[in-house]
Amino acid sequence: MADRFFPNVMPDFVAEATAETQDEEGKEPAVVTQDSLMKLLSMPYSSLSQRFKRAALDLKETITLETWGMTGQQVQDFTLYCGTLGTAFFLFRAYLLTNNNNDLALSSQIVKACDTASFNSRDVTFLCGRAGVCALGAVLAKHAGDEQLINYYLVQFREIKLPRNLPDELLYGRVGYLWACLFINKHMGAGTIPSTYTCSVVNEIIKNGRELAKSGRCPLMFEWYGEKYWGAAHGLAGIMHVLMDMDLKPDEVEDVKGTLRYMINNRFPSGNYPASEEDKKRDVLVHWCHGAPGVALTLVKAARVFGDKEFLEAAADAAEVVWNRGLLKRVGICHGISGNAYVFLSLYQLTGNVEFIYRAKAFACFLLDRAHKLISEGEMHGGDNPYSLFEGMGGMAYLFLDMIDPSQGKFPAYDL
Repeated sequence: MADRFFPNVMPDFVAEATAETQDEEGKEPAVVTQDSLMKLLSMPYSSLSQRFKRAALDLKETITLETWGMTGQQVQDFTLYCGTLGTAFFLFRAYLLTNNNNDLALSSQIVKACDTASFNSRDVTFLCGRAGVCALGAVLAKHAGDEQLINYYLVQFREIKLPRNLPDELLYGRVGYLWACLFINKHMGAGTIPSTYTCSVVNEIIKNGRELAKSGRCPLMFEWYGEKYWGAAHGLAGIMHVLMDMDLKPDEVEDVKGTLRYMINNRFPSGNYPASEEDKKRDVLVHWCHGAPGVALTLVKAARVFGDKEFLEAAADAAEVVWNRGLLKRVGICHGISGNAYVFLSLYQLTGNVEFIYRAKAFACFLLDRAHKLISEGEMHGGDNPYSLFEGMGGMAYLFLDMIDPSQGKFPAYDL
């Protein structure tokens, strides 16, 4: 397993230097005995947040050039997960932070190209399908004050048809479509996508989950290509995550709780989570897509939604796994250090515990200090799509933006 992650030799906690320890010119403390990473960890957060901001905006230029400018503004992969729409989503996040209208305009231009590229796509989710293009397009049009474009994208969104053989998972399935509905309603107002569009989808998911779970001890169970996955991308964690935002009947709420308790009760002794029902002996993956990080984010949400201490304790246990084994030799959001940092951010936002914000900062500082060097030396994988949001540098840049104000950071296209 050790070949998957770097040993985490960072201290369990490093106190920030106070403003008084900075010199008169506002420079960082001169600590001769510490390496560059330790200097970052002890830096006052007001100074560190500016470091994150500069790094994110520098990366923004590179990412935009590599995924848009150097392609001749041609879209090969329109998806948000590892395609051009991910760049538009990142630019939208940058716009929300800086109010740079150039970011809004460029994001809108990219979405327009993705709209053309995805027009005949049969994929329907936010991360990998047509719904992501239309949902982001409508929200960008709202920020630009373009009513005609809002109407265009919303009409296009409502024309999306869900195939009968659609799976239920997040990347390609029904809850991935539901997340797009939630994203629109969050940014454009409740009821923009009415419950008449979502209730039947929720009912289908619950029905499928109960049917497959009949012969087991878990209230809900789902398959993707014949395997009963547990993680955020294809399995139980991602499905429960989205269902918690839907209007559920009391018995459906109990099924969601029971499913999460089943996962907690059947986790590995280490605190990590299996990739699937069929893979309960391989305690290997510590990713958002498979393993403790994605499950932890869902458990944090369950603790917030249900007020249940059991879910919060399990989330903290999972976070301990991420701290010890989550400094992955990959940079991205889906299966890399960038995504794993959000476990600590989410726990900090729920609990206010400064140890969690320190751990999020530690993972982000590790990337800020060493990612480029480790990738260039071949010690870290930069992603099969090296500038994409979920596999590459786009995810790291997105994390840096979220670390500017860690009270507001949300795992992209997962936490609303």
